[in-house]
Amino acid sequence: MAAYDRLYADLLKERDKVASDMDKLRAAGKNRGATYQQLLAQKLTVQNLIGRFEIYGIKEM
Repeated sequence: MAAYDRLYADLLKERDKVASDMDKLRAAGKNRGATYQQLLAQKLTVQNLIGRFEIYGIKEM
């Protein structure tokens, strides 16, 4: 179970980093570029994984 908790914590960190990177690009007016679109796809993937963890009872504290 500890491995799942570590994975979940890493996903939360990645979600926050991706959101921060997206905010920086948005502030620079680059929210239509390829990098922004890739980050958006990554954000959605990570959010999906976090949601699956939460379905099985592993939640953010």
